[in-house]
Amino acid sequence: MHPDTMADPVKRPAVLVEVVVLAAGFLLFSRLHAVVATSRSVATANAQHLQSAENALHLNVELAANRWLVEHPLLIPPAVYCYRLYYVVLLGVLGWVYLRHPEVYRQARRTLLAMALLVLPIYWAVPMSPPRFALPGIVDIIAEHDLFGSTASRDIGAGQNFTAMPSMHVGWSAWCAYAVWAALRATHPRAAVLAWGFPLLMTAVVLTTGNHYVLDVAGTAALLTTAVGAAALTGRLVSRARR
Repeated sequence: MHPDTMADPVKRPAVLVEVVVLAAGFLLFSRLHAVVATSRSVATANAQHLQSAENALHLNVELAANRWLVEHPLLIPPAVYCYRLYYVVLLGVLGWVYLRHPEVYRQARRTLLAMALLVLPIYWAVPMSPPRFALPGIVDIIAEHDLFGSTASRDIGAGQNFTAMPSMHVGWSAWCAYAVWAALRATHPRAAVLAWGFPLLMTAVVLTTGNHYVLDVAGTAALLTTAVGAAALTGRLVSRARR
């Protein structure tokens, strides 16, 4: 086939522009995240309502899951590493998609930023205490075995934000799975499906360590779905504006 008849390869965005956009986006997210959902009384009340809903739906597995992990101490260090170092995987997937799969990079990046943008109003509207603060009997495993020497406890007051709903640990890991799936589904479908094991693992981690409820994870699925749609719509609007 003559080179002129071949489809043009997808060009990567300028790396410096991407670094600036992503760094600015996550700096803004971190700053806003630090100041939303700081009312402990409201967050505790919301957590009690959520627990009531889970009891009615027979989804209240958090205490049993936490006790199971406490009874299996050999699994605690891997759980803490997964909880604390998930961002290494996120950065790795982001770089891999940028370098190896530019055809899906823009959609993946837009989805990532859309998740960060969409979750903040939820945190503001529905602050939520995690099980380790609001559910009696939960052991705060991350605080007791933290890689960074944290002394956090359920007695934390001022300065603590209450953003359990939805779980962004599961959210960011689900984004990693989505990005890998989008990149590989056409050429390596089995590997693409296996990528979803990461958010499943993270779900197990956040439930057993007392950091999230089952319904937090359900909220995360809704967040990712909405962000994918918002990113696709943004991409179409950008393409139309360029034409």
